[in-house]
Amino acid sequence: MQIDFASGGRRLRAVDGVSFSIAAGETFCLVGESGCGKSATALAIARLLPEPPAYYAGGEIRLDGVDVLRATERQLRGLRGRVAGYVFQEPGAALNPVYRVGAQIKEMLRLHRPGAATDAEAARLLKSVGIPAPETRLRSFPHEMSGGMLQRALIALALAAEPKLLVADEPTTALDVTIQAQILDLLKHLKERLGMSLLLITHNLGIVGDIADRVGVMYAGQIVEMAPARALLRRPLHPYTRALIASVPMLGAPEARLRSIPGNVPALDAMPGGCRFHPRCPVARPDCREKKPELAEVESSRRARCPYWAAPAQADSDSGL
Repeated sequence: MQIDFASGGRRLRAVDGVSFSIAAGETFCLVGESGCGKSATALAIARLLPEPPAYYAGGEIRLDGVDVLRATERQLRGLRGRVAGYVFQEPGAALNPVYRVGAQIKEMLRLHRPGAATDAEAARLLKSVGIPAPETRLRSFPHEMSGGMLQRALIALALAAEPKLLVADEPTTALDVTIQAQILDLLKHLKERLGMSLLLITHNLGIVGDIADRVGVMYAGQIVEMAPARALLRRPLHPYTRALIASVPMLGAPEARLRSIPGNVPALDAMPGGCRFHPRCPVARPDCREKKPELAEVESSRRARCPYWAAPAQADSDSGL
């Protein structure tokens, strides 16, 4: 998949050669810092990016066997919600503030399951995501609900069409840690009970251990590592993945300060040559500035975009750090 965005009369590559598949019943996590292209990738699955400023510049996207990039508007309406349901970050902005929660759920039901567009079914959906007194909450406006309850209502809205794939884009953003854990447990339980596949977008590797089957790590529009979740967390191979894991706060850790990754994700119009991570990489070599590494299989079921993935994680005099 390749996606460009128009800016200042130019087209800038935001998603560059991202490729992955999600099996039935599988949970795939896409991880990386803000600005790496995770959300653009997720939205592109159901062709939700507005065209322009977005341009699908290459590759293909297949959703339940349908070529999304060649699908008609009618086909896309059938795919959106029914095949791929979305849980967006910041549920207060995702839900319409002038309509009651029950009305918004029933609108989704009318589009994809007309025979079930009833108060009883809407209440059942709210109850299935752990909202108490669902019959009363049907009449609530979004501003009358807490952040955690709003996120549960948005999950209920996504589940109304009984999708085969649930895409959850940073579903725990702006929630306190207790509510975060509850939302993640809810997603895991619903996925197992309903037999869905789950694509979870997050910037926090610390939350994927208990929920993911496989993980793809994104940096500057590219996947830099892909592996089974347990293997990746136990022994990360790419220097960027190592840095992400090292930055996760640990209870009882002796360090007085949190560890961070020096520098920032490059802007779309200022991508470095060679390896895109080399200006921030502690094991970078001189040729990393020139050679563009491929995402290659380095071990069974593991791929990494770094020829020096086996190098020790220590600063190199040529890294510029």
